[in-house]
Amino acid sequence: MSEPILSTQGLTREFRGFVAVNGVDLQVMPGNIHALIGPNGAGKTTCFNLLTKFLAPTRGTIHFKGRDITGMKPADVARLGLVRSFQISAVFAHLTALENVRVALQRGRGASFDFWRSEEVLHNLDQRARELIEDVGLSEFVNTPAVQLSYGRKRALEIATTLALDPEMMLLDEPTAGMTHEDVERIVALIRRIRAGRTILMVEHNLSVVEGLCDAITVLTRGRVLAEGDYATVSRHPEVIEAYLGSEHV
Repeated sequence: MSEPILSTQGLTREFRGFVAVNGVDLQVMPGNIHALIGPNGAGKTTCFNLLTKFLAPTRGTIHFKGRDITGMKPADVARLGLVRSFQISAVFAHLTALENVRVALQRGRGASFDFWRSEEVLHNLDQRARELIEDVGLSEFVNTPAVQLSYGRKRALEIATTLALDPEMMLLDEPTAGMTHEDVERIVALIRRIRAGRTILMVEHNLSVVEGLCDAITVLTRGRVLAEGDYATVSRHPEVIEAYLGSEHV
């Protein structure tokens, strides 16, 4: 059996006496789409922030590809190949789709984003940017300012900018939140396309998305792991039904 690409041991985060994440042991296997689910306030986003180093744990350890990343900074973790998106779309509203992806690609040049360089230098990144935009189904919007895109297409563009960093593992924070049914289907299809060669950990409230997309699920409640397994396993768990899924799933 292969080793987990991402794991935590006793991961805990306290805020002035309130325990938001409480002794979480998590194992995400390479190549899987793994979901974190749970009711509001379960600690899912806090857990994401700990994994990507936007918060420091009170106790516990985090390992990525066998390396202890507990004390590392967010940018250093991203350079190792662990990259996240956010619940609120984080694109530059008045840049085109192409320009947004190109900004992300500039990170590959090192510490400089080349804002003062000639357009010719930046245009060398255009082909790769167009390929990534095509990968997320936005080819017809390549020259459209992000502010003019629908919410679902903004999220797709954000995934393209995340892919520009060439992550080995992506963390997606509620990728279908607030979307129409059509946009949800588009994002689900996109996640299926981009999973090849990488691992995905996602926070997601839409249970039909989780059921149809995810290989493994961890259910959190009150900061603790309540259940783990595939959808069939966790959906039959009595405490999960009570805490999250609701009596209609019994």
